[in-house]
Amino acid sequence: MKENTRTLNKKFESGERLTWLTCYDYSFARVIESTDIDMILVGDSGGMVALGYKDTTPVTMEEMIMLSSAVRRGAPNKFIVGDMPKGSYEVSDEDAVRNAMRFVKESGCDAVKLEGDNEKILSRVKAIVESGIVVIGHIGLTPQSLAQQGGYRVVGRDKKEISRLEDGVRSLIKSGVFSILLEAVPPNLAQKISSESNIIIFGIGAGEFVHGQLLILHDLIGLYPDFRPKFAKCFVPQIISKYEEGKTNILENIEAFKNDGVFYISKLAIEAFVIDVKNSKFPSDQFSYKNN
Repeated sequence: MKENTRTLNKKFESGERLTWLTCYDYSFARVIESTDIDMILVGDSGGMVALGYKDTTPVTMEEMIMLSSAVRRGAPNKFIVGDMPKGSYEVSDEDAVRNAMRFVKESGCDAVKLEGDNEKILSRVKAIVESGIVVIGHIGLTPQSLAQQGGYRVVGRDKKEISRLEDGVRSLIKSGVFSILLEAVPPNLAQKISSESNIIIFGIGAGEFVHGQLLILHDLIGLYPDFRPKFAKCFVPQIISKYEEGKTNILENIEAFKNDGVFYISKLAIEAFVIDVKNSKFPSDQFSYKNN
């Protein structure tokens, strides 16, 4: 059964924690399709891990459509979110709607994600929602605005930033977003925001007490050594250690392991992530920022 907003909300309302992974190509989308991951983000982070850019700034709509289309072909039953790249929505509501439509029409995405919560971004969100497209907000650390934010850092340490984040969540909800991603936010603040929100709050580097967790696939399987934030856990060592202790079924299907080594190991690592999120074991303190 294909995931949709109704099935995701049903899980949220039942108290189940949701799982979200990035993906940028057909082959890894096939791996994710074989797991219980709820959602896929075709993130502009693909510009770094798949295309080799130093950051996400150069990523174009054409590149995002290409990556998103490949992921949709590999994961036909997952809820796929297209990440609107820098320059694709800031100029006008018309640009924002036009490019959001491209994600839906040309690559089959189920939703789009935008960064920010200022007056212009709220206008873009409302315009896209009114066009009939599902929107996910993204606040806290917003990688497309790193220069303005003073580099990669935790957001929400002082009263001004705390107030701005809380106001931002309320404004995005009022604008019609389906859910919100909090990035690099102190866990106690993320917990407060989640407890007061009636929509799904995802976290990446926002501690345990949110409604769902996003992780970069290439961090989860240890495939991108250039940059590793504190919350980026590689789950492959966990699989190996359980195998060494005789507690995993890594060789239960020896033919699958021999024929599909990387596919099989990646699948086990992703499944470990899902289990740990559902059972509130990830992120642990080791992979969380300190509270305020």
